[in-house]
Amino acid sequence: MTDELGWSRVVTLHGRVEQELAKALQRQHGLGLSEYRALAQLAATECGELRIQELADAIGLNQSSVSRLVARLEEAGLTRRDLCANDRRGVYSVITDAGRKRLATAAPVYTEVLTQALDRAAADAELGGAVRAVRAL
Repeated sequence: MTDELGWSRVVTLHGRVEQELAKALQRQHGLGLSEYRALAQLAATECGELRIQELADAIGLNQSSVSRLVARLEEAGLTRRDLCANDRRGVYSVITDAGRKRLATAAPVYTEVLTQALDRAAADAELGGAVRAVRAL
């Protein structure tokens, strides 16, 4: 298999799984996939906070997109902003208790849908190898 074909299969797998995750999270919890990932990244830190740029890097969004995302999360009461004590230009996004609760209720859906999507893709002759590679990590 060529690199191009292998990469194409990985991209196809990614797109299918992302679509299923996004639909389930939106339908069942009113969260976009990037919103879920942002909450998960924030919750995984010791203090529940990341600089906006660190959050952007962690979830694969640019600064502008993550700023809009953080604004939506703040409006929903799932995060709040905090200024960096050492550098007043630095802004943190901090997960709130409501954000932790929403994440806790959405996480089982994310895990279940992810497993189901990968199981379906594993049965596809063209995508099975990509699924095996992902699961081997």
